[in-house]
Amino acid sequence: MTCLCSCECEAIQSSMAKKRERHQNPEPFLSDDTNKSVSKKRTKPAKQHQGEEKLISAGMSSKILKEALIQQKEIQEETDAENPNNIVFPEEPVTQTQVEDDDDDVDNFAGFSDNHSQFGGYEEEINEDDERLLEAFFSKDKRPQQTLADVILQKIKQKDNMPPGLAAVLPQIPKLDDSIIEIYKSVGEIFKKYTSGKLPLAFKSIPAKQNWEELLFLTEPEKWSPNAVYQATRILASNMSSSKVTRFYKFVLLPRIRQDIRKNKKLHFALYQALKKAVYKPSAFHKGILFPLCTSQTCNLREAVIIGSILEKVSIPPLHSSAALMKLAEMEYCGTTSYFIKILVEKKYALPYRVIDAMVEHFMRFCEDSRDMPVIWHQSLLAFMQRYKHELTQVQKDDIAYLLKKQRHKLVTPEILRELNNSRIRGEKEDDLMSISSPISVMNKTIEEDRFDIPDVPMEDD
Repeated sequence: MTCLCSCECEAIQSSMAKKRERHQNPEPFLSDDTNKSVSKKRTKPAKQHQGEEKLISAGMSSKILKEALIQQKEIQEETDAENPNNIVFPEEPVTQTQVEDDDDDVDNFAGFSDNHSQFGGYEEEINEDDERLLEAFFSKDKRPQQTLADVILQKIKQKDNMPPGLAAVLPQIPKLDDSIIEIYKSVGEIFKKYTSGKLPLAFKSIPAKQNWEELLFLTEPEKWSPNAVYQATRILASNMSSSKVTRFYKFVLLPRIRQDIRKNKKLHFALYQALKKAVYKPSAFHKGILFPLCTSQTCNLREAVIIGSILEKVSIPPLHSSAALMKLAEMEYCGTTSYFIKILVEKKYALPYRVIDAMVEHFMRFCEDSRDMPVIWHQSLLAFMQRYKHELTQVQKDDIAYLLKKQRHKLVTPEILRELNNSRIRGEKEDDLMSISSPISVMNKTIEEDRFDIPDVPMEDD
């Protein structure tokens, strides 16, 4: 009996061992070879780049810093040699590679959709009463605005009436062949219907041409589609010098924008985006769009609001904005000039004293003006006082106080007076203003305490 029991126990143990062996492999679907390969990979030592990174020693880091300073000094010497006059905004010469670099971005243009084609959203700010009041400052002799066609015709007349000796001295512009004329006329036909896609290569080469105005005139810019105007602004603004782009803005872009606003009471979205691209050259934008618009003496409030929104949204360098403010303050006043002054003042630039003095002289010109100044004029003065009240001299503050007696507005003038009274003089520190506003006896009086006058402190009973 004992032998049978022992045999049965051994059989049971062997069967249990077999069952245990079946569950030894946790991944039954993998062969033994794969398990061996996995185990081999796990046992490999870590690679060199996977190990712990060692810190650079102090001596090595000091050598690296010295080499970096030497290289930075060499780069600075090279830039100084290229710009000996220390020009703040140097104009880079236009090369053919610059035109080729922009080809990919221009050719990928997908156009603007029709449901997003009209720019609006600023109609609520335009008041008819303000428009009628601003018309009193318009010029009585309204002249039609010059276009590129007018400029080309003037050049042709001047050349015909020029003495032969003087014409020989001036640089000769090459005459255009009939084939070139046909090419650029065909470009104009494409631009009339252009919506999206690639642009003709002949147009991309215009920035590198000496007679670019004549070539542009052949394409008839006044008949371009809005998307073509946007694309042309992109190419010319990024590939031509500031002086050339100024002429394009003044004689092509600005007349087209004003025509669209007066015709549709809005601005096409593509033309609005072209204005944004025009700020790529800030000095050209001011000289080609902002200043001609104000000197024309015919800028209405709708045009000022739409173009002024560009100045609000786009960042412009402080030097360009300071020069623009000074020019606006010195030019002949138009009603909408105050709107542009207000926008530039509210950008909170650190203006030089020369610009602040010019702004004060601008407002003081209206002391003896018998006309009722528009609300925007009072608002621009209020914005100027809110931002730069601490940068005025005592004489300038007295002049503005006298001005407010002559030119008053029932709502805005009290706010200007409050800002004027709560301001310090130029060069005066804030601590000096506090000492003037508070009596010296109150500020410097020491607090005296009586050590015998001690209040009774209630104690708990034991």
